[in-house]
Amino acid sequence: MSALDRLAEHVGIELEFLAATGERRRTGPEVARGLLAAMGVPVAGESEARASLERLEAEEARRVLPAVIETAAAGARIAVPVCVPAGTDTLRWQIREEGGATREGRVKLRRTKSATSAYTEERRNLRIPTPQSFGRHSLRIEGEGLAPAETTLIVAPERCWVPEGLTDARPLWGISIQLYQLRSATNWGIGDFGDLKRFVAIAADLGAAVVGLNPLHAMFLDDPGRASPYSPASRLFLNVLYIDVPAVPGFAAVRALVGDTDFQADLAVSRDAELVDYAAVARLKLPVLERLHDVFRAEASEGDRAAFAGFRRDQGEALERFCLFQALRERFAADGPDQADWQRWPNAFRDIDSAEVALFAAERRGRIDFFAWLQWIADRQLAEAAAVAADCGMEIGLYRDLAVGADGGGAESWANPRTILASVHVGAPPDILNPAGQDWGLPPFDPRALREEAYAGFAELVRANMRHAGGLRIDHVMALQHLYLIPEGSPPAAGAYVAYPMDGLLAVLALESRRQRCLVVGEDLGTVPEGFRDRMQEAGILSYRVTVFERDADGVFIAPETYPPLAVAVLGSHDLATLRGWWEGRDIDLKAGHGLYPDRDEEAGQRTQRQQERIAFLEALVAADLLAEDEVGIGSPFDSRLAEAAHAFLGRTRSGLAVAQLEDLLCEGDQVNLPGTIDQHPNWRRKYHVAIEEIADDARVRALVDALAGGRRRG
Repeated sequence: MSALDRLAEHVGIELEFLAATGERRRTGPEVARGLLAAMGVPVAGESEARASLERLEAEEARRVLPAVIETAAAGARIAVPVCVPAGTDTLRWQIREEGGATREGRVKLRRTKSATSAYTEERRNLRIPTPQSFGRHSLRIEGEGLAPAETTLIVAPERCWVPEGLTDARPLWGISIQLYQLRSATNWGIGDFGDLKRFVAIAADLGAAVVGLNPLHAMFLDDPGRASPYSPASRLFLNVLYIDVPAVPGFAAVRALVGDTDFQADLAVSRDAELVDYAAVARLKLPVLERLHDVFRAEASEGDRAAFAGFRRDQGEALERFCLFQALRERFAADGPDQADWQRWPNAFRDIDSAEVALFAAERRGRIDFFAWLQWIADRQLAEAAAVAADCGMEIGLYRDLAVGADGGGAESWANPRTILASVHVGAPPDILNPAGQDWGLPPFDPRALREEAYAGFAELVRANMRHAGGLRIDHVMALQHLYLIPEGSPPAAGAYVAYPMDGLLAVLALESRRQRCLVVGEDLGTVPEGFRDRMQEAGILSYRVTVFERDADGVFIAPETYPPLAVAVLGSHDLATLRGWWEGRDIDLKAGHGLYPDRDEEAGQRTQRQQERIAFLEALVAADLLAEDEVGIGSPFDSRLAEAAHAFLGRTRSGLAVAQLEDLLCEGDQVNLPGTIDQHPNWRRKYHVAIEEIADDARVRALVDALAGGRRRG
């Protein structure tokens, strides 16, 4: 093995992977060098690679304590590897527990098998008792000739929280929505948190245990047309365009502004538009919210002032940094759209700790307060929707979605650049659905930086997205084990997988899941590593099973009773065709129309394959006694018989949770997002063609919900 390969492997770059075609793909030297440079280890040739490897190995060998220790052994003794001066036999240790309690002791060291005489230090094992309680604790050691050293000790449960109702005996079901798509007589052109409260009540009345949501992440207020919720400004905070403005305290004071003839005309256009016009929504909402913030500052009750202050205190530095980022971005975007990205700001403003940034924060305190107030209002309204779910007796309630990354020009990378690999993008290798591969344009976490900060950033991210939720879907959950990374400027096929500290990330997930009583769902579609789903099951993470993909090697749809219990079963997702669109081949038409197939042979092959899939799907529905033979043919138009049979099939799956998409309940034909496109397709802009006021009484919706719920009971 070359020195370059050994170095790449040492920092976690995988030297090969199994492609969707079944062939093994090697990581080329150019790709390896590009990824190494992004990870702070630039190398030109073999001698430099060899020297870098020796340096990294030496640094790690002489480290006193690991950067972080994760264990599930609450209240038991564990062996902690330490590097101490040669001849050191005794160490003093102290554990400061999360709650403030401390324990300490003195212990004799045990020599490890890896002890070496290459340095004046030795590797030893420190055996200590762990705290009885789960949490993030601190371990400190000191001894003769050894300066005090500290590390984080994470004591976490082995499994994430799973609600008692999620069993074979009592399977649950729900409905997922894209919040922005909701139409109503009261919203301002985009589904809002008020609509969410109303929809939660409707879903609960229908018998749903959960309402699934698209990512609610904060977006770019200076550029609201950048609409993908999977490429946000920050995943730690909320999209304030979802605020139900008339429900904000003090709204009576702005009625004259909102009642203006021109304002009402613009509002009607935005509300009646076929697509969400994010820029128009922002023009309507933000000036009114600014006035409402003025009202709050002048007239808010002591209780509301205290609640806002408490929110800011609880959200801490992360909120202040995000609001500071928004104020800075607003300032530089005023110089032109090309100046909005923080990587184009003057050098002093790219550094969050600079004197210039501190001065700006002091001068723009009012604007920063406004952005913080927006987050408080959004958080309160989301909490109210969650409260409706709880009051209605929903077993799970809101089921939120966490994107795999944030935009490189956003707040996450500006506020904490040391944890981000800035010059690579997350993506996916070529596969059957996307033969050219995918570049999602998102910078990933640096896996080594994650460990160095004891996963603090990841824990913060998980907590933020479990807030007011009973479930959390993690997009592209394979990122817990590895991510496909593409050096900036390279095509998607010229990437490689990079390993992530899976044990530590799972420990954080389990800890936060138990604390928040929030189930975790992992979206495990695409190229799934061997053994990955078994590891997820051990950790109590639900698999994400899309019915149209659940086929055996011969293309036969697997029977509902063979689905894994610890899973969410769905008919489709935001990146796939709706059920009707799949049956009609609309997704293939779209991809062909936008040139997403490398050649005509690929398009023809996809159409042939879809024909075979339709035949296999009908056979599965017949085998499950949901359709009579010849009741529906492969050339039949999509109709209620097929829709009801498909939802009943979904309901019968053995998976503990079955979730129908609202677009399928409404028999929508066009999909939410077409991967591989940005502006060529109305991604993230479609509205449901049925208003929320009509959904509860829609006979088609009730028939499909009855089919789904009936399948759950029979299953």
